[in-house]
Amino acid sequence: MFLEWLYPLVKFFTPLNVFKYLTFRSAYAAVTALLIAFLLGPAIIELLRKVKFGQAVRTDGPQTHLVKTGTPTMGGVLMLSAVTTATILWVDLHNRYVWICLAGMLGLGFVGFLDDWLKIKRKNSDGLPARGKLLGQAVVALGVALALYLNPTEDTTKLYLPFFKTAVLDLGVFWVPLAVIYIVGWSNAVNLSDGLDGLATGLVIMAVIAVGIITYISGRADWAEYLGISFVRGAGELTVFVLALLGACVGFLWFNAHPAEVFMGDVGSLSLGGVLAILALVVKKEVLLFVIGGVFIMEELSVVIQVLYFKLTKGKRVFRMAPLHHHFELSGWKETKVVTRFWILGGLFALIALSTLKIQ
Repeated sequence: MFLEWLYPLVKFFTPLNVFKYLTFRSAYAAVTALLIAFLLGPAIIELLRKVKFGQAVRTDGPQTHLVKTGTPTMGGVLMLSAVTTATILWVDLHNRYVWICLAGMLGLGFVGFLDDWLKIKRKNSDGLPARGKLLGQAVVALGVALALYLNPTEDTTKLYLPFFKTAVLDLGVFWVPLAVIYIVGWSNAVNLSDGLDGLATGLVIMAVIAVGIITYISGRADWAEYLGISFVRGAGELTVFVLALLGACVGFLWFNAHPAEVFMGDVGSLSLGGVLAILALVVKKEVLLFVIGGVFIMEELSVVIQVLYFKLTKGKRVFRMAPLHHHFELSGWKETKVVTRFWILGGLFALIALSTLKIQ
């Protein structure tokens, strides 16, 4: 919005020329989202308390978590509001990728909102039925996939792998259902990781930093050619959106750090996971995201392994409890230690993923 309103006035006031620079607008999108989260956070948390939007804790989870019952949830609304506002203020409003990401994020956030609302209304941890939740996610993901597929770039349906400069496969029309599964899978991966104070928020911050670097260089023909990665015209503008996301997450972490004053809820976790997947689809780093978000994959796999092993062995378990962070809690690690060590792993995965960009 500022770009459309203020940059045309550069002929009257030359310092306004700064608004044409992507780095300037990206940095201030992060600052704007951070300030929104900081300033509105206390008021929103208090409002959630007054309307009794408290967290319903699983009775079969770690007993130490029972003290968290009643902690305000649905704090993801604060994050989504901060991201949306900051993005609209600082982005080039004519960029279609930004609108696709915003629509996908808010759509998945709405599914999460319904899930959180039902948990609060029923005063237990049962939200939307699993099928209904997956259906809602799939509908949003299909809309995003079709928006990208029906107005494609040269590489939209192509699959790239780390260490390879050229695409290894063109998926054609099969890209659409695979993109839907991909978005839904990542949405749930982040959702499963949201079980300890600050855990998912901190991991998303690590992933967002890496993705932000990739969106910037993917949108620059010179840097993309130098690094041997796919150049996506217009993808650079997504850096504004990504840094707004970063600022919102950092601002939210201020209140979500242990002991958490507010939880993001499914409205936050489903939307954050989904939008990471959408960004990866745009910049053709679908496989690399599995490295960037390695901790999310570990968490999701731990649930799959636990469920399958339980069924196959008729009651035996691989982990003390799934997702994986609960296993370590029940093994004697304090909550803060689990979170910190998972953050460290998240940072390492992000660095490893970025290092592959030069090894092509």
